[in-house]
Amino acid sequence: MPIFRRVTIWVLLLLGLPAPVWIQLPAAATTPTERLVTIGGSVTEIVFEVGGGDAVVGVDTSSVFPQATTALPKVGYARALSAEGILSLAPTKVIASGDAGPPPVLQQLRDAGVDLTIIPDEPTVAGARSKIEAVARALGRQDEGRRLIQILDTDLAEAELIADASSRRRVLFIYARGAGTLSVAGGNTSADAMIRLAGAQNAISEFDGFKPLTAEGAVSAKPEVLLMLTRGVSSLGGEAEVASLPGIALTPAGKTNRLVVMDDLYLLGFGPRTGKAAKDLAQRLRDLGPIEP
Repeated sequence: MPIFRRVTIWVLLLLGLPAPVWIQLPAAATTPTERLVTIGGSVTEIVFEVGGGDAVVGVDTSSVFPQATTALPKVGYARALSAEGILSLAPTKVIASGDAGPPPVLQQLRDAGVDLTIIPDEPTVAGARSKIEAVARALGRQDEGRRLIQILDTDLAEAELIADASSRRRVLFIYARGAGTLSVAGGNTSADAMIRLAGAQNAISEFDGFKPLTAEGAVSAKPEVLLMLTRGVSSLGGEAEVASLPGIALTPAGKTNRLVVMDDLYLLGFGPRTGKAAKDLAQRLRDLGPIEP
């Protein structure tokens, strides 16, 4: 006990007064509050899922989940960022997906002293696991990251059980942004990976990447099910308009009106909900029932 306190207590006791109660005040915080800007829908989702959402002060326009992101300032599209917009939020850390850019903007952030972490973005299950690990590590929340990966793996295992491997439905993924922007997904795409995770087969096997949708290509692909994104269908004017796309009415999927529509980020984000999306897609394909030859 400090000498000052001992002397004070002795004096008070001699005077017949009660000894004081000493209260230890907490030390003042020395670490400034973290201010995060997250770029990339799945990166933002992971940040929130591992418990870092309270520190997020801005996101890009692809960050639409969870609901809390809708109220946050937007710093632009992930691939066309503005350094000024990001810096105006005074971030202490920026966590961005691998496709964020352009590179000069990223360099401006580094030159301004911002702690910038780039998260590789590979549309595979292994890529999703690595993404979760990298984001969790950047925030010092590795335990939460491991928990998310366990949930992801459990959901993927359940998706395998749901999938009806005996039918292996031929699924054609159509990307649309209005009737003037229509393309189909071949191999080595996020859509192809999700189709396979759901126990189905991609109706396009002749090429990798995306190519424009043509009537001839649609008919020759012989899809039994069409798979599209919510925003894509909305850009066409609704599900009723899908049948009018080039060649679709002549396909097995078009003739039987077999269309599955799923949220963009949920289906193709390859984030913490990837296993749930695969399970959901597998169940919806199975619920379509037997496909007539």
